[in-house]
Amino acid sequence: MKITAIEEYGLRCMVLLARHGNEDPLTLPEFAEKEGVSAPYAGKLLMILKRSGLVKAVRGRRGGYVLVKPPEEIKLKEIFEALGKPVFSTAHCDKYTGENEICVHSGDCTVKNIWQTFEGFIGSFLERVTLADLVSCDINPPPEPGLRVRQKA
Repeated sequence: MKITAIEEYGLRCMVLLARHGNEDPLTLPEFAEKEGVSAPYAGKLLMILKRSGLVKAVRGRRGGYVLVKPPEEIKLKEIFEALGKPVFSTAHCDKYTGENEICVHSGDCTVKNIWQTFEGFIGSFLERVTLADLVSCDINPPPEPGLRVRQKA
């Protein structure tokens, strides 16, 4: 699984907003300076986050961007869904058909099960972790039911 630049920097923008609080909005130049990206790129990221309903723009001389809701109410899954595509979607198999119109494994694909399981595992983890958990470094969700964790001997 690869994390795209948009996902990485978009998540960092959300963390920055959560740490900053909603008293004073953060401006594009502040995002650019604090994250080491250009102001236009910061603008692109914040536009994506704004369209998804995670941040809002505050107009005026002291304007900028703030979170729409408290960090405790924002799941990491919402953020990643806004910034990128899922690891596995139903269109996945249509994309990898080789030279054929339909994948040769469409009737008996075992690889698809792996991607669906992986997507479910990652999705349920991201659904349990909030932006506030990430900011406070309190990411310690319980393992999935039935998941065996090997203990070191």
